Amino acid sequence: MEQASTISKEFVEDARKLRNEFEEIVFVYSKDLWNYCKYVTGSPWDGEDLFQETMIKAFGLLPQRWSDITDKKYYLFRIATNTWLDQCRKQKREIGTLDETPEANLDFSDHLRLVEILTSLDSNLTPKQTAAFLLLDIFKFSAEEIAGIVHSTPGGVYSAVQRARKKITSMDFSQPKTHPDTQVQNPTIQAYLEAFNNGDLDSMLKLFSDQAQNEAFFGFQEFSKSEMLKGSLKFGLPGHTAQEFILWDKPVIIVLANGEIHDIQLQEIENGKIVSHKSYFFRKELILAAAEELGVKAQLVKPPVNWK
Repeated sequence: MEQASTISKEFVEDARKLRNEFEEIVFVYSKDLWNYCKYVTGSPWDGEDLFQETMIKAFGLLPQRWSDITDKKYYLFRIATNTWLDQCRKQKREIGTLDETPEANLDFSDHLRLVEILTSLDSNLTPKQTAAFLLLDIFKFSAEEIAGIVHSTPGGVYSAVQRARKKITSMDFSQPKTHPDTQVQNPTIQAYLEAFNNGDLDSMLKLFSDQAQNEAFFGFQEFSKSEMLKGSLKFGLPGHTAQEFILWDKPVIIVLANGEIHDIQLQEIENGKIVSHKSYFFRKELILAAAEELGVKAQLVKPPVNWK
């Protein structure tokens, strides 16, 4: 039987329709999932990557399911946790275990410095302890559910969370966090900003390698400059303003429409050319968090998106 040489547009459209339906089904848990990914990794950027990988896996694993998914939140958080623990193993990090050892009961109820606590967990607890604490105390899963998620026992979960609470109460948050020095402005990025703000598509495209990857998660992927011209840039530049900001210790480009955040962009530069361009145009949780961090309003209605 002769195999088709292409994956048809109709096949892609069918897959996109199913994915969009899946996203609508799990939408109610997106904010909690994104926050969990941020806290468990200790970084909004790493959390965003984990969130994206979780959503891809959660949809991609559906054909392997034999039963209905009756608890969507559990399904998503289990995939996120296992994906993150697998990443830690690949980095040769000590995952830790949740041993059932007696621990004095400690009610962790001091939420005055909750943000500092949650963003410091990954550097103070083992990955399994971090996951267990977040899942039990913050996202309110039962110990039995968590035991299934992190591959332990309910007793191990309770003991680990008690140890985590004890350690958290002894952590010193009085020292301000150090931030890496901002990098020297990249001339390619500066040329990109100039071309973008002038609406000069030809000059902007000259900055991209012919094989550049252009992607917007939940939106599209393009694998060459020619695909960009046929797709996302078919109608030219949007006519908005782009500026460089430091967001969570990383230089990014913020696209502003009427003073509101329209898009967040990241580029990778090799040999003076843009080889990767990432857009977070469709990423509601990231853009809203960035708007709060930067003190700039987010654009909530930007066709085809309506976040109101």
